[in-house]
Amino acid sequence: MTIPIGLVHLLKHLPPILAPSLVTYVALPYGLRLLYPATHVSGLIVLLASIIASSLYLIISALYTNFSNRNAAAANGAVMPPYIEASWGGVSTIKALVNNFKNGYPGDIFMEWCEKYGNTFSMTISSENRIFTTEPQYIKALLATQFDDFEKGPVSFTQMNTLLGTGVFNSDGNRWKFHRSMTRPFFSKDRISHFDVFDRHADDALNQSKARLADGYPIDFQDMVSRFTLDSATEFLFGQDVRSLSAGLPYPSSSPLSITSSNDSHPANVFAAAFIEGQNVTSLRTRYGINWPLFEWNDRVLPHRTIVNRFIDPIISAAIVKHKARVAVGDVAESKEVQEEETLLDHLVKITQDHQTLQDEILNIMIAGRDTTACTLTFAVYMLAENPHVLKRVREEILDKVGPSRRPTHDDLRDMKYLRAFINETLRLYPAVARVLKCNNRTSRHATLLPAKAPGQKPFYIPPMTKAVYSVFLMHRRTDLWGPDALEFDPDRFLDDRVKYITKNPFIFLPFNGGPRICLGQQFAYHESSFFLIRLLQRFSDFKMAQDVQPGWSKPPADWAKCPGSKGKEKVIPGAHLTMYVKGGLWLRMEEVKNAEST
Repeated sequence: MTIPIGLVHLLKHLPPILAPSLVTYVALPYGLRLLYPATHVSGLIVLLASIIASSLYLIISALYTNFSNRNAAAANGAVMPPYIEASWGGVSTIKALVNNFKNGYPGDIFMEWCEKYGNTFSMTISSENRIFTTEPQYIKALLATQFDDFEKGPVSFTQMNTLLGTGVFNSDGNRWKFHRSMTRPFFSKDRISHFDVFDRHADDALNQSKARLADGYPIDFQDMVSRFTLDSATEFLFGQDVRSLSAGLPYPSSSPLSITSSNDSHPANVFAAAFIEGQNVTSLRTRYGINWPLFEWNDRVLPHRTIVNRFIDPIISAAIVKHKARVAVGDVAESKEVQEEETLLDHLVKITQDHQTLQDEILNIMIAGRDTTACTLTFAVYMLAENPHVLKRVREEILDKVGPSRRPTHDDLRDMKYLRAFINETLRLYPAVARVLKCNNRTSRHATLLPAKAPGQKPFYIPPMTKAVYSVFLMHRRTDLWGPDALEFDPDRFLDDRVKYITKNPFIFLPFNGGPRICLGQQFAYHESSFFLIRLLQRFSDFKMAQDVQPGWSKPPADWAKCPGSKGKEKVIPGAHLTMYVKGGLWLRMEEVKNAEST
C-alpha cells in the first residue's frame, strides 16, 4: 500500500508547526493548577490558547526570518528586493497566479507586479520565499556568472521527480554533469540521418494535411505538428517511432466526424495524451510551491508516467540486451563517439545499462525534442497566417535557395538568413520553454548577492535556499531592452541595425537558456524547425485562421483587443505547461501550391 504523498508531506512538516499547540495544551492546565489550585480552566479556553500558540509561532518565525534577512543584507551592504504586498502565507499570490494561468494572458500578473515593484521583486508562496526578475543582468548571474551559487534545488526536484526523475533537466551537481556528459556527444554535430527522419515524417504529416483540406475541413496545425515532432523524436531517440501520425488527424469539434472518427484508444494517442497530461499536472505543482502535495494528496502524475513507461521500457530493455550480446561477441567499438546511424539510446547504453537512468534521460530528452519544436512551429505558422508580408518573404527565400521540391541540406539552412531571423522572432515573442507563469528558476545554495545594476545602487541580498525565478517571456517583450517596437512581430530586427540591442547585451535573448545548462539540442531544434517550414512552404502558399471551427472557450476575450502589441492582436489564447502551446489548437485552412507554381 502506497502512502499518499499529501499525508507524507503533512507528517513531515506538521510536527514543528503543531509542537507549540501541543506544549500549550499539555502545559497550560498543569501550570495553572500549580499556580492557582482553586482555578478551573475550561477545555475550550485551553484549545483556543493552543491554536493561538501555533499561530504566534508562525508569525514570530516569519517576522524573525524577515528581520534576520534584512540584517544580513545590511551587513553585506545590500538590500532586500521589494516585497509584494499579499495575504499571510501568500494565499492571494497563489490565487492570482492560478487565475492568470487558467484565464489570463501569459505573464500578465507578473507584468502588473513589475510595473508596481520594478523588474526584480520578492514574494511568498506557501511559506516559500521567491525572488522574481526579468533583468538580463541578474538572469546572467543565475545562469552563468554565479552558476555555482544556484541550483535547481530540492523543491523543484520533488515537483518534477515523478515525470522527469533524475534526468538532465531535474538534477544538480555531479549527477547533472553525468547526464549532460552522456547526452552532449549526440548533439555535438550535424547528422544527415536526422534529415532522413524529418523528411519521412514531414511527408506523412503534409500528405495527411493535404487530404483533409481536400475534403473541405481545416486542420489543427498544432496537433499535426505535435505528431510530426513526437514521431521524429521517438525515432531518433529509440530507432522506432510511436506512429502517432498513423492515428490520423482530428476533425473540428463541430463536425459529426469528430465523434465517429475519434481514435482516443489508439496506442499512439494514449501515449501522447499521457505524455501531455503528465506535463500539465507537473506544471500545476510549481504554482503551489513547497506545499504542492496538499493539492494532489495522491500522486496525479504517476498514472501518466506509468503509461509512458509501458512504451519505452520494452525498447530500453531490448537495447540493453542487444548491447550486452554485442559486448559478449566483441562486436562493440571501445570508442564512445556517436556513429552516424546511432540512436540516442544506442549511444547511452554504451555508457550505462542502468534501466532507471536510461528511462529518465530518454524521457527528459523526449519532452525537449517533441514539445519545444512543436511549440515553435505552431507559433511560427500562426505568425505566417497573421503576417502575409512575412510569409511572402520566407517563401521567396525558400524558393530562391532550395527550390520548389528539393530536400534542403545543412548548407541550405546556414545560407537562409531571413528564415533564421523569422524563427528567432517567433522564439522571441513565443519562447517555447518560457513557462511564463511558473517561469524558469534556480535556488540559492547559500546566501549570495546579485550585483548592483548601476553605480550608486546597492546589490540585492539573496538568502540561502531562496528560489530565484525569471521570465524569458517578459524579458523578450521589454521595450527598454528591445526598442519601442518590442511588442511587434518583425523578423528584420535580427537583420537590421536593431540587432545592436542583442550585440551589446546577448542575455536579452534566451530562447534556449544560457550558461553551462544551455540547451544541448539548440541546433537540432533550429534544424528541425527550418526543415519542416521549408517542406511546408514548398507545398502550401497561404494560411488562414479557421476561427469558425475554433472552440469558443479558446477565443481571446473581447477586452484583449484594447491592449497594445501582440496581446491586442491575438486570435488564439497562448497557454503554458512545461512549454507554451495554443489553447484549443491552431485551426487553419491552407492553400496548396498549384502544379504550375511548383515546377
